[in-house]
This record gives sequence, structure tokens and C-alpha cells, in this order.
Amino acid sequence: MTEQLIEILEKALSTDQHELLAAKTFLEQAAESNLLDFLVTLSEILVDSSHSVLARNVAGLHLKNHLTSNDEKVSEKYQKRWDQFPDSAREIVKRNILAALGTENSRPSCAAQCVAYVAVLELPIGRWDNLMPTLVQKVVDGTSAIQREAALETIGYICQDIDVGVLDNESKEILNAILHGMGEQEQCPRVRLTATNALLNSLEFINANFENHEERNFIMQALCATSQSTDSKLCVVALQCLVKIMSLYYKFMEPYMEHALFPVTLNAMTAADDSVALQGIEFWSTVCDVEFRLAAQEEEEEEEEEEERVSQHYVRSAVGFIVPVLLTKLIKQDECDDAMNWNPAKAAAVCLMLMANCCGDAIVPTILPFVQQHIESADWRYREAAVLIIGSVLGGLQSSTLKSFVDQCMPMLIIRMNDSSGIVRDTSYWTIGRICEIIPEAAINQTYLPVLLEFFCKSLKSEPRLGANVCWAFAGLAGAAYKGAATTAGETPATYALTPYFEFIIQQLLETTQRTDAGAHSKLLSVAYEALMDMIQSSPADCYHVVQHTTLVILERLNQVIQLEHQISSHSDRQRLNELQSLLCAALRSVLLKLRKEDASQISDDVMYALLALFNSSAGHKGGAGVLEDIFMAIATLVDLLGERFGRYLCALKDYLVMGLRHHEQQLVCSAAVGLTGDICRQLKQLVVPYCDELLSVLLANLTDLELSPSIKPQILTTFGDMAFGIGSDFLSYLDVVLGTLHNAAAEADSYDPENYAVAEYVGQLRMSVLDAYTGIIQGLKGAESTPSADVQKLEPHLMHIFGFIKRIARQDEIPDSMLASVAGIIGDLCIALGLRLYLYVQDDDLIAQLLAAGKRSTVQRTKIVSTWAFNQIVKLSQEMS
Repeated sequence: MTEQLIEILEKALSTDQHELLAAKTFLEQAAESNLLDFLVTLSEILVDSSHSVLARNVAGLHLKNHLTSNDEKVSEKYQKRWDQFPDSAREIVKRNILAALGTENSRPSCAAQCVAYVAVLELPIGRWDNLMPTLVQKVVDGTSAIQREAALETIGYICQDIDVGVLDNESKEILNAILHGMGEQEQCPRVRLTATNALLNSLEFINANFENHEERNFIMQALCATSQSTDSKLCVVALQCLVKIMSLYYKFMEPYMEHALFPVTLNAMTAADDSVALQGIEFWSTVCDVEFRLAAQEEEEEEEEEEERVSQHYVRSAVGFIVPVLLTKLIKQDECDDAMNWNPAKAAAVCLMLMANCCGDAIVPTILPFVQQHIESADWRYREAAVLIIGSVLGGLQSSTLKSFVDQCMPMLIIRMNDSSGIVRDTSYWTIGRICEIIPEAAINQTYLPVLLEFFCKSLKSEPRLGANVCWAFAGLAGAAYKGAATTAGETPATYALTPYFEFIIQQLLETTQRTDAGAHSKLLSVAYEALMDMIQSSPADCYHVVQHTTLVILERLNQVIQLEHQISSHSDRQRLNELQSLLCAALRSVLLKLRKEDASQISDDVMYALLALFNSSAGHKGGAGVLEDIFMAIATLVDLLGERFGRYLCALKDYLVMGLRHHEQQLVCSAAVGLTGDICRQLKQLVVPYCDELLSVLLANLTDLELSPSIKPQILTTFGDMAFGIGSDFLSYLDVVLGTLHNAAAEADSYDPENYAVAEYVGQLRMSVLDAYTGIIQGLKGAESTPSADVQKLEPHLMHIFGFIKRIARQDEIPDSMLASVAGIIGDLCIALGLRLYLYVQDDDLIAQLLAAGKRSTVQRTKIVSTWAFNQIVKLSQEMS
């Protein structure tokens, strides 16, 4: 088989499609017929240097692909499969791939990758315990540079992919081997580069080494020395290590900052090699990120003085040195630059924004002279840099400084909006958009507003990139005007600053969405629709007639695109149509949210006709999932508007809704369908009863499906509460099975380690969804009348589970306000619903008392009110008992 397999492997990358297909088929059949023999043979080909480089590389590739996968579930399957192979066969594969290290001339090493993937399978469960010592020995004692390189490459791959903690016992030996390979005594540049890459991948594992002063010094000295290498690739990786170290080990960096890290990174920023300069800039961006996060933590937790939370304010100290270098990078932009091409000019702009966020007003003296000197420069690069600086620093300034700064800059920006350079105009509109977002009162000032709108409308017809920034600025301007006019939270203002221009702006945006170049490589189509939606959402009462007209325009366009289905002839056609359909559904939802209920009723038939037709055209097409999600969300808006009047559409919608619920491999579609199901149950009440058997059956089946996204499970549990609330006593037939499901979910939430922060958010969502479901069930069975329905007494056998769950929540160290309010609401509702029957569960219970006391102390008004109310209900029961 080996000779035949080698011949096939050499054809597996053939340019001849017939040979390629034949090779692919043969390899798939070989794996299916006897995978273990196939893997052993592949390892034998990989280790034998007499075979061709191509055959060995492809053998390594196929071996690797049967050991790991980017899909987590597939990877778990491969892990179990590998564990079930006989020890003798696994040992052969391991022996061969380890022996293959250092025998390849091609890079990256296939053998190194194979060893690493097997290590990831075996090391966490205590197997192959001699691997890491063997690799370390190959580095330290290896006479061959290619062997040292391969061993280091393998160590790097293992550290990159294995879970933190698995290598704790070997971390010191691994680190010594890596530093040995980085040392100046190593004569081979490739070995030094591979060692430095290995260090980059191992930084999360060497926390204990960083805790040790001497070891930390050795690491930092090695890296700072390596960062001065004349080999730019080596220099870049050493700088990447310093960037990552600053993120992981900030608290240890004070001794190294002034005399090592500061000069090293400042020198890197000024390097002629862009790849080196990028890492120098990235270092200071990372410092900004860390210190901004620490500042936020210090504000939230001033009483805690842990060492990890103390900022050394490196950015504030260095701002006068770093900003001038960043400014020199900003003027290096290329007129034909690809928007996706990351370069020092773009990195400098981001770093400048982060520095402003970090050191606030202190940045103004370092940038204002440059702005004033160059915003009218003859060189477009200097003008663009000056405008970009203005937009970049706005977010970090204090309100008084911000107002003064914008007042100075606004006249200059308006001039630049009509600049001869398209790039300068583009950046000017972006900066104006930032002003609208951050200091809206400056944009809607009547001194500037008319001229801004004139430029905006004129530039909408410019090149797509500029048009996109204009759309973004329009959205910001609408939000600014709306905030400036609103008086009460949630109340629509009667009028606002844009009213005289509103209809014209909407018409211009609608025309922009019809531009023939709007969807071609520019994102103009999507941002134009997004701006349209923002304008509609931020519209005052006196622009309502425009909202009505726009609704009809969107509905007409939706019907038109449905008719385009028969014109689809390519994958790109399908993608463009799907995008347009999604945007129109989102736009329809946006205008529906602003419609009055009586107006929504008048067009609801047309809306549902269009959306159901879109279901028909999208459901069976690849890439249609996004469209389905947007359809469900648009229908949910209509459900909220129509209430029980939506019932006449339920029969036509039901099959599509069930399809969406079963579409759990598409998380967003299933999530939207679950959300819509809950909305329908709450709004349609008894009208949904004939459909509940099927809906509940599908929801319960989803919960048992291992493929279901964890994020959807809490939604489904909440939907049980929605259904119970909506159909009341008709929920009794489902009560026991649903409560059993809720009790299991509560137990699942309690089963997670509270110290496992990776699942903390999910656990919180799970608990809240159980509480929401209990709330809906209690309120639904209790009924809306002042005298509780006898149906609620069916809950009595389950009270032990419900209060057990509540008490376990009460024992948590931290309970979110929303959870406190939900628990208090359940206790109060049960007191009213069951009266003295509940007294046994709440009398003199310290945990219940502590929980309600915490709620009463809350600074969140709703939590305080509900907790006080629940406490008073218990007091009433006590008085009745006495």
C-alpha cells in the first residue's frame, strides 16, 4: 500500500483536475476503510527521508487533518477516536512523527505540527510524559541547527494550542530551552527566530517565571537584546513578545520601562521598516488599553487596592515623547492606499485615539500646534493628518476642553469638507460624524448646521467611500438633533433642528440606496440604509408624514426585490440579493417602530404578504439565513403593534415559525424565531393555544439537542414563561414537564464552578431565564383578576424546588440588581397567589430576609421598589398568621 499511497500523495496537489479528484477519492476511501492503518502509514512516509518532499508534506498534512479540526465539536470527536486506538498503534505514530523532526527541508515543518497536535490530545490526560523533556533536550544538546529549529517550532505549536496549566510542571525547562535558542551564542538566525516565536506562544504559561525576579530579568534582557537585532523578522517577533508581556504582566514592568522598554519601543516606532514600526506603535496602544481598563476599574472599585489594579500612568508620562512620533507617521499615508492594508499611518491614528482616551486633556498641547500649522498646508497629507487628529482625540477630552477645542476646529473642518483632495474630504466627514456623536450641540448649532447639510447632500453623490462617511455623519447629526430636542426619556419631541430639511434628507438617502455603485466594494448600500433607519428612528412628531411615506417606499421596494428571484444566475447575484433583502427587512422594521398602531393596522396585510413571500423565496437558498433572521424581527415588531389583531396571520406564519425554531444550526435565525414565539404568546394570548402543542414540542426538543447553541437555551426557557403568561390556565397541561425542565436548568446553573469566569455570563443568563419563566408561569396561572385563580395552587408541589433555587441564588457572593428584582417579584407574586400556604417557605428565613434587604438597599429604583413590596407581602402574611 505504501508505494501506491506515495504515488497518490504526490498527485494530491496536482493542477490536473482528474488526477486531483482521483487522489482525493482514494485518500478518503483509505481513511474510511481502515483509519488506523492509514494514519500509521502516513507517519511512516513522513519519517522516511528517502521519499519525495511533496509526498512527505502531503502525508503530514493528511495526518494532521485527521488529528484536529477548527470545528470544536469535530475536534472533540477526533480526541475520543484517538483515545480509542490501541496503545501500540498510537506509539508507532508518535515515534515516527517525533523521529521526523529535523529531517525536513521545507518550512513550516509538517512533523512539528503533527507532534504538536498529538501532544494536545495526549498531554492533558497524562500521556506522552517524556515528550517535553525530549524536545527540550533536542534544543539544548542538538548538534544540528535544523533539529534545534524543529524542536523549538514544535514547542511553539504546543504552547499555542494547549490549555494553560497543562505545562505548569515543565514551564521552567521549556523556558530555559527557548531562551537558549534565542541567545546570541546561537549562530543560526532561523533557530533564533523560531525560539523567539516559541516564547511568544508560551507567554501565558510562564506566569510563575514572571513572578520570580531573577527569571523575569533574564527574560526581559533576552527580549530587549533580541529586539535590537538587524534581522527585521527577529526584531518584529521580539517586539511582539514585549507587546504581549505588557498586556499579560503589566504589574511587573516598572523596573524596565524607563531604561529599556521606553527607548526600545520609541526606537522601533521610528524605524524605516514598517513591520518594526507597527510593533513599536502597537506596544503603546497596548499600554493605553491596559491603563484605560485600570482607570475604569479604579473608578468602580476605589476601596480595593490590589497591586494588579494600580496604574503606573506610563502613557501620561510618555505622551510628550510618543505623540510627536505618531504625528510623523500620520503624514506617511498613501493616496492609493487599500482600506484593508494595515500600515503605520493607520496604526498611529488608532494609537493617538487610545492615548487621548487614556490621558485626556493632557494630549491637547501636544497636537494643537500641529493642527493649527498644517490644516491649511499645501500638502494634502498634512491637511488630512490635521483633520484626522481632531477626530481621533475627541473621545478623551473633558467637556469644557472638548467644547473649546471643537469651537476652534469647526470653522477649519467646514473648509476642509470642500477640500480639493478626496481623502481630506473623506476624513473631514468622518471627523464631523465624530463631533455629532461626542458633542452633538456643536453640530446642530445654527451657525454651522445649514452649511453642514449643504455639504452633506452635495457629497452624497460623490465617490462611494466619501458617500459612506456622509451617511454616517447624517446618522450622527440626526441623533444629535434628537437628543437636543428630547425633553422626557422615551418621549418623541414635537420638532427638532432638522425638521425643515428632514424630507429632503430622507429623499437623498433613498436615492443613494439606488445608486448603481452603492453595493460594489464600498458598503455604501448598507451604510445608506443604516443612515436612513437612524434618521427615521430619530425623527420628531412633525416629520411623521415622511415616516408614513418612507414606509410605503420600503414596502414597494421589498415587493420589487422578491420579483428578482428568477433573475439570479450566480453566487454573487445571490449574495447581493440577500444583502438587499436583509437591509429592506431591517428598514421596514425601523419604520414600523415609528408607526402609530392605527396606521400599522392599515398596511399590515401588505406587510405580511411581502414578508411571507420573502420567506418562500429565501428559505431554501444558501446564505438566506440572514434574511430569515431579519424577517422574523420585522414580524416581531408588527406583532407588538397589532397585538391580538395579529392573530389572523398566525395560521399562515406557523410553518415558517416552526421552520425557524428547528433551524438551530443557524444560531441567529433560531434565536429570532424563539424571540418571535415569545412575543406572539404574550400578545395573542388565547389565540395561540391551538398552536402551543407543536411550538412547545419543538422548543423542548431543541433543549435536548447537543448541537443547540448555549445562548439560545436561556431564550427558550424565558419563552416558556411568555407562553404561560399568555395562555393562562391552558398552560396547565404543560406545567409539569416545563417545571421539570426549569428545575433541571436551575440545577445545571448550580453545577458550574463559580470560579470559572469563562461560563459566568452563561450561568447568569440561565438563572435569569429560569426566574423569568417562573414569573410568567406564576402570573399566568394566578390570572389578572384581584382574586387569584385556583389554578395557581398547582404550583404547590414545586415550591420546594423554586425556593431551593432562590436560596441558592441568595448564597451567591454577588447578585445583579436585575436578578434581585426578579427574585423579589416571584416571592411577592407567590405571597399574593398562595397566601398562607406560602408562609412555611418564607417565615423567619434568613436567606430570604437577606436577599430582600439587599434589594431594598439597591440604588436601582425598580429593584428597591419591588423588594420593598415583596417584603411587605411577607409582613402581611405574618400578621395574618398571628
